[in-house]
Amino acid sequence: MKSFFASFFGTLAAVAMLLLSLSIVAAVLLSGIGTKPEPQTTIQPGSYLVLDLSDDFQDAPVSTGGIEDLAGLFNEDTRPHVLQSRQVTRALEAAARDSDIAGLYLSGQDLSPGHSTGFAALKEIRDAIGAFRAAGKPVKTWLNFGGTREYYLASAADEVVLDPFGALLVPGLASQPMFYAGAFEKFGIGVQVTRVGKYKSAVEPYTRKDMSPESRAQTQKLIDDIWGDLSGSIEKARNLEPGGLLKIADAEGIIRADKAVESHLIDRVGYLDEMLDELHTATGTKNAKEPFKQISMGDYAKLVPPNNLASKRSDHGSATSSAQKIAIVYAEGTIVDGTGTDQGVVWGDKVARDLREIRRDDAVKALVLRVNSPGGSVTASETIQREVRLIQKTRPVIVSMGSLAASGGYWISTYSDRIFAEPTTITGSIGVFGLLFNVQGLANDKLGLTFQTVKTGKFADAATVTRPKTPEELEVLQKSVDWVYDQFLTKVADSRKMDRAAVNEIAQGRVWSGTEAAKLGLVDEIGGLDKAVAFAAGKASVGEEFTVVEYPVRKALVEALAEALQRKRPQKAAGSEMIASWIREAIDGAVAIGHFNDPRGIYARLPFDLALR
Repeated sequence: MKSFFASFFGTLAAVAMLLLSLSIVAAVLLSGIGTKPEPQTTIQPGSYLVLDLSDDFQDAPVSTGGIEDLAGLFNEDTRPHVLQSRQVTRALEAAARDSDIAGLYLSGQDLSPGHSTGFAALKEIRDAIGAFRAAGKPVKTWLNFGGTREYYLASAADEVVLDPFGALLVPGLASQPMFYAGAFEKFGIGVQVTRVGKYKSAVEPYTRKDMSPESRAQTQKLIDDIWGDLSGSIEKARNLEPGGLLKIADAEGIIRADKAVESHLIDRVGYLDEMLDELHTATGTKNAKEPFKQISMGDYAKLVPPNNLASKRSDHGSATSSAQKIAIVYAEGTIVDGTGTDQGVVWGDKVARDLREIRRDDAVKALVLRVNSPGGSVTASETIQREVRLIQKTRPVIVSMGSLAASGGYWISTYSDRIFAEPTTITGSIGVFGLLFNVQGLANDKLGLTFQTVKTGKFADAATVTRPKTPEELEVLQKSVDWVYDQFLTKVADSRKMDRAAVNEIAQGRVWSGTEAAKLGLVDEIGGLDKAVAFAAGKASVGEEFTVVEYPVRKALVEALAEALQRKRPQKAAGSEMIASWIREAIDGAVAIGHFNDPRGIYARLPFDLALR
């Protein structure tokens, strides 16, 4: 089946070959620049730390070591497009007590529809901005157009300034899943499912042309919870009445600058040059021809080592290592079997190997598992969970849930000493399904291909994709799905010390926000990654001085080079970018079929489209 879809979406292979060719050329260039010593970053006293709101954030460490230099050969702008969330929060903590940093400037000159950062990760960054401001240092923001994500961060500032011809677009949240059943019918592709859980809607994009009532109900509840937390934070910061943000958005749609001032969403209007003049004055460079005194978030973050509880700047980017270690393992992406280098994929065998390395290292005193995953293969999830449970026998295991830790993502999280989540974390989805494709209609009716079978046993050809499964075969698969679901319930009840019947009641494949999950007992505490690390340090009794080791250590070379080469893209019109986004979404949904590689064909996964716009 995988070979069929690989052929069906053959253009993807052509893109991969192009990237590979570019990577080979880049590797040659890198051999000449990769050993070039990185220039030491200097910070002038009185500088402002600058965070570009068009940058994206991810959990796992971002590749370094020559990649920025390589990107500089192809682009005049080598600013990092992606930053690691923990680096940003620690940089803000260090900058808050750095005498050379006078303030923080949040710049937002583009609305970036391609942002993949979830709201839970943004909340950690927003909280760090709030702590920076609470330390007595000013936070200034200038926007020319702010979407929900940009404005959510910007609203944490002392002062929000909007371009006179700019606007805010904060209309609330929406989820618009794409359904493939109609297309499969046209192409003669058959789909059969086995599942447990009335809310387990991950199969619906392939079997329906619309949302089931159960899926609609749970999605509505989820986005209401997430919007409630987002809007509540903004309303508190801007001194608006509860519900005031949506009231303004519903009345205006696109909120022009004058209406934004009138509604107290911003402090004033102003052009970029006016803001830059103010920053020149604030940094003591008034009338100077050079830029105001500043350092980018990416550059400053390199000066803040990941070690220890307290974040502190080190001009050499490193700190004295401690013999005691805390390991952070990032499980970010769809969980699949095997090992590989694909971005946005949690390879079960690869993560298990990292966990075994941690288990055998006596210097590692605690494990923090950072989960940002919709789940995936049950077999791979169990492979990871097994290693987590072995580590837990000898040292603390703490889970930090990012924007998404559901289904298989919850499977790998449940055996831990404590689970942290943000209010906007999407979690739960305790359910199981099997998804079975066949190409009989395509082969027989469209292509004129027919098949004959000779076999020695009743189920000898049960794995074929040339015909639908028989009722007996479906019964066998359903029994397997039922058994896995039973195991899932048992694991959650055992690890969370909950009544099994109570777990079954809140399971059924239903997704929950972090706030609701905490009420239900699926999560222990509301908090981000830094809070989880601090708890792990206390649980392991390592004090405030320890070395942090992160897994995966770095991205594969080809992947990092491809990312560097694509950092700067031509500016697109808003309409064309939306169309391109829709096309990418369709392709991503189809390519996701290739991630169905569980040996038994059983999966614990969220619906493919829970993208919130």
